[in-house]
Amino acid sequence: MTSATTPAAAQLKRDLLTPGVELIETHISWVFLHGDDVWKVKKPVDLGFLDFSTSEQRYSACKAEVHLNRRLAPHVYQGCVPIVRDADGRYRIDEPGEPVDWAVHMVRLPEDRRADALLAAGRLEAAHVDRIAERVAAFHAEARADEETARYGTAEAIAVNVRENFRQTRDRIHEFVTAEQAAEIEDWQRRFLEDHGDLFAARVEAGRVRDGHGDLRLEHVYLDADRVTIVDCIEFNHRFRFADVCADVAFLAMDLTWNGRVDLAERFLATYARAANDFELYRLIDFYESYRAFVRGKVSTMLALDAGADHAVRERAAREARRYFLLALASERRSLWPPAVIAVGGWIAAGKSTLAAGLAGELAAPVVDSDRTRKSLLGVAPEARLDESPWQGAYSRQSTERVYAEMLRRAGAVVSSGRTVVLDASFRGREQRAAARRLAREHGVPFYFVECRADPDVCRERLARRDRERRVTDGRIEIFDEFLERWESVDELPARAHLECDTARPDCVEKVLAWIPEAASRQVPAV
Repeated sequence: MTSATTPAAAQLKRDLLTPGVELIETHISWVFLHGDDVWKVKKPVDLGFLDFSTSEQRYSACKAEVHLNRRLAPHVYQGCVPIVRDADGRYRIDEPGEPVDWAVHMVRLPEDRRADALLAAGRLEAAHVDRIAERVAAFHAEARADEETARYGTAEAIAVNVRENFRQTRDRIHEFVTAEQAAEIEDWQRRFLEDHGDLFAARVEAGRVRDGHGDLRLEHVYLDADRVTIVDCIEFNHRFRFADVCADVAFLAMDLTWNGRVDLAERFLATYARAANDFELYRLIDFYESYRAFVRGKVSTMLALDAGADHAVRERAAREARRYFLLALASERRSLWPPAVIAVGGWIAAGKSTLAAGLAGELAAPVVDSDRTRKSLLGVAPEARLDESPWQGAYSRQSTERVYAEMLRRAGAVVSSGRTVVLDASFRGREQRAAARRLAREHGVPFYFVECRADPDVCRERLARRDRERRVTDGRIEIFDEFLERWESVDELPARAHLECDTARPDCVEKVLAWIPEAASRQVPAV
């Protein structure tokens, strides 16, 4: 491996750091900021997993960085510009002359709109996290997915990266964690890959391995009133960017956890899973969070041991390395609040979805709902209107049975990861409720059914309004009275598992949370 401490590299760094220019240094780049402009210069390093040792390689990486990052930040990446040497032998950016190196030219974004800055200031809210999750889900939906990307999602391919991580930190990790801790991380990640090859294969088969971002961290996300901008994807190595979308999602969730916000991390997962119809990611999320934390620990050790970096930068990197490695260890055994299956049901337009969303928000739990599940099975957008005849087609008995079975399958993926899931459907029949209760029993977790109640005339008014709006639900006033006739009273559940809730009450969410012991005892663990 080569470092960036050559005389030419040191001079380039010194020449470009002119008065008024601010420098941010990473293990692979120098980032120069001046006014509204940013120039990123690749360090002449060969770290094994990347090779920037020649100007040709750095030029190719700069071009790739601009091209790939325009997917999520087209207004930011201006192009690849030359670095020249003037008549006095000094390096200059984007001036006339023969190029001797290259830089990426970017528009400088407001630092106070960066997600990590918002978090540090106490201003990163759940709504921001939801917007990020929905943007990432939309990006993944359009991202490249083919035979080449799929090759990087198998357990065998991921094991190559995992072994490389351990090999490249073997001689240095003990400066940050104990030998026992390092061995436990390595053993768990290796065993997970060996024992769950079928899960990774299923993800490949489902088309979830895509050309993603590869470095999805808070400091790369900017939030404006009208858009979410994400910068700085991995451009130098396909096997770090071609990955299961869960690996991208896990990176940001891990970063939120690292910053002490497990609640927002779980919120991000929940919103993404719903937006992407990807609840199966819960079966792999803890592995990928551990993997991503270890990668960040590895990167921090490289900067901590870089003799060419500033002393303060190296000290901070050493502290961060230890914290990341400990998080990699915690990902396999962290404890959130006790899991449960919470089913929210009731009449059409009785307020089920509103209550389910409120509960899920408080518990940082995903919602699996019948409307989105039905439409995903049909291959249509969530807001697409299904103007079927009552109880026919998409709403026939056979179709509804399929929807409930798929809901429970998705919920099972969540519960298997040790997390609470909220089910949002009418649960009109006793057998539907019994099936949800069986799911909880199979996973050894409590089951709670919240029956939403509202005045029938209020429900009719809500349904009349829905006819004029574009909504996920297709509940219609034409079938309301017949629905009431088909409703099967909840007389099969014990009182500890059944709560009637008048959704007209403003404190409905609080009432339910107080009733559920697992919710009442919840607390965000320290990291």
